[in-house]
Amino acid sequence: MTSPDTSSSRILTVPNLISFVRLLGVGAFWWVLIVDDNIALAAWLVFLVGWTDWIDGYLARRLNQVSDLGKALDPIADRLLIVSAVVGGLIVGVVPVWIGVPLLVREAIMGVTALVLVIRGAGTLPVRYLGKLATFIIYGSIPAFYLAGADFFAGFFLPIAWISGVIGLILYYAVMFQYLGDAADRLSGLESQANPDSGKEEI
Repeated sequence: MTSPDTSSSRILTVPNLISFVRLLGVGAFWWVLIVDDNIALAAWLVFLVGWTDWIDGYLARRLNQVSDLGKALDPIADRLLIVSAVVGGLIVGVVPVWIGVPLLVREAIMGVTALVLVIRGAGTLPVRYLGKLATFIIYGSIPAFYLAGADFFAGFFLPIAWISGVIGLILYYAVMFQYLGDAADRLSGLESQANPDSGKEEI
């Protein structure tokens, strides 16, 4: 039996199925936004798919189904949805450049970091609570910009979008530096294992 702090190589698990459905939600978002040209519905899709982020992680721990695939799928689903929502919002003109571009830059940095870790055989980084909180706030901000852009109670949603967007962006970058530190520690640990005598002084 897998303990809550370890993971298995299982693929067919309930949390992984939910993560896969969330990935399908990204495709549905693009269809609704570009083909149907329905900005308001696209906003609700981002809101719904994004705010179900906690479900797969919760079930993985609750059902004792933490897996290596799940650890990879969860952040991939998060990143794809955020990038899609931001890029789509910039294309249709509902997400401000001052919010959208910094978010994309941050995602690019984290994407490269994750790729380097995989190439070096360092695995994936554990998710930080601050990262989940920042993502949660961003998932509220972006749909609010969409709804305001669709003239759906714009006077209510636009202030919420800006306030949560700025706060979420600040937290997003704060936790990015924490993740970069984690990545540096992970790579340093690999180098130490590969060269166990590198830290010893010559006599």
